Amino acid sequence: MGDKHAELVQAIADMREEEAVSMAREMLDSGYDAVTLLGHCREAMELVGKRYEEGEYFLPELMLAGEMLRAIGDMAKPLIKQDQKASAAAGTVIIGTVQGDLHDIGKNIVTFMLEINGFNVIDLGIDVPVETFIDSIKKNKPHVVGLSGFLTREFDVMKKTVETIQEEGLRNNLKIMIGGGQVDDAVKNYTGADAFGLNAMDAVSLCKRWVPA
Repeated sequence: MGDKHAELVQAIADMREEEAVSMAREMLDSGYDAVTLLGHCREAMELVGKRYEEGEYFLPELMLAGEMLRAIGDMAKPLIKQDQKASAAAGTVIIGTVQGDLHDIGKNIVTFMLEINGFNVIDLGIDVPVETFIDSIKKNKPHVVGLSGFLTREFDVMKKTVETIQEEGLRNNLKIMIGGGQVDDAVKNYTGADAFGLNAMDAVSLCKRWVPA
């Protein structure tokens, strides 16, 4: 099935929606492992993100890629063994794109990958005010908060969000991760977050490390 793997990744990355969804359905119907297939989708999305950064793709392509991911995910999720999810049964993660930013493709991928790894994910959506994060933390008592921001101007908003969480006395036993197209170690230090993730699997690894078994 190695060829199918490469073909699926290429079909998604090349925006061949009908072909990609049909191929994923055939692979799943033939017994292909759903989690492995979703890993191929993540690989394809990394290619899409790279093409976006290089100016080859624009917002419409990002939106189409997100639609393909959702369609394939809807097919794959029910096939993921429940005992796998139970064994991972980790903890609660609150995630949202910070105020002023309307990008959600990356956030949606992270949410998706966290969910199939057994986390209870509360997705606050896009353009999320600091107060909404605070209210949700108080209500849901998460282990981890994820702040997403694709635009560099949102780093100040991330910083304000982290500072407000601290001021509200909610930082104890709470880890904060950030992610987005321009995020790196310097941005992590600037915002006061505990870590940053380069991709969805980084986010999953961080959460698994932080949440008690």
